[in-house]
Amino acid sequence: MTDAAPARPRGFHLLWILAAATIVVFVGANAHLVYVAVSSQTGCVAHLKDKSGTPGEYRAAKSAC
Repeated sequence: MTDAAPARPRGFHLLWILAAATIVVFVGANAHLVYVAVSSQTGCVAHLKDKSGTPGEYRAAKSAC
């Protein structure tokens, strides 16, 4: 009786490497998204302060500036 490992299909290890790489990229992208969201400070941006009668010109609903 031999203690041989069961035969695995060709490319079995490649499948695991691709799965691990996919998970690493997914986690890294989400970590970057959280980092950018936490570290960015948008501040005030230029926008219309007064009501305009011209269609297509919008202003902030409630300005923080």
